[in-house]
Amino acid sequence: MTAEHTTISGWYLVLRLAGPLQSWGGHSQFNRRDTQAEPTKSGIIGLLAAAQGRRRHDPIEDLLGLSFGVRTDQPGSMLRDYHTVSDLRGRPLLSATVNAKRTQKTTSPPKLTHVTRRFYLQDAVFVAAVNGPRELLESLRDALYGPAFPLFLGRRACPPTQPLLLSPSDDNPQTLWPGTSLLDVLRQVPWQAGEAHRRDRNGHRRTTLPVTIDDPSGDDIRADVPVTFDPHHRDFTSRRIRQEWVVLDDDTSSAREDGHDPFALLGGDR
Repeated sequence: MTAEHTTISGWYLVLRLAGPLQSWGGHSQFNRRDTQAEPTKSGIIGLLAAAQGRRRHDPIEDLLGLSFGVRTDQPGSMLRDYHTVSDLRGRPLLSATVNAKRTQKTTSPPKLTHVTRRFYLQDAVFVAAVNGPRELLESLRDALYGPAFPLFLGRRACPPTQPLLLSPSDDNPQTLWPGTSLLDVLRQVPWQAGEAHRRDRNGHRRTTLPVTIDDPSGDDIRADVPVTFDPHHRDFTSRRIRQEWVVLDDDTSSAREDGHDPFALLGGDR
């Protein structure tokens, strides 16, 4: 039985994940912080937990039960950020090895500067949908309208642009999305990409977008489900996913036709 037929309720919370930079870490280490090509489930659960004001050691079992799907509206491009790290006191940096007292050793020979590489997605836009008990979805929706902690797209340096929450009703922006499955909802949501990204190299309009959804019978596995965010016991488990395509209607794809005007906030006519 696929995830489409194991949904908890017929209501969905839909997020627009867009910003100048995003970074959804997978198997990253200190000196190299990679990003996945699309938002991770751990990143979205962390965003929702932050909106509710949960601390890192607070339980998240109810959020782990949410079904998750993501649509790539605008893939963006990869950005590599070059970093150097040094001790402000001018001391040698610590190494990854420890002594008998479990204290980190200094680098040998002494190393005063360390190079790190961090990767981001720039100008990307995604639509994420989560499904669960309606009461939980409504509490998450209310938290997103007035988050307890600042929200970010994978890393603290990546704030989202507005709107973060998407609603099927302009008259009632707090409405949840009705649907029969994650795939059904991701097919309903208007295309969020900019007009410049809606045509291929030949000028033909794109109407087909890739999606990734939770599916217990899926062929692929992602190890991005957090067991806990407690920094002393942080751990992850895996989930099965299915990757498909959705076709958007032309009228559905025209929701964001207005071009970007960088001078709009300055006011006045030009």
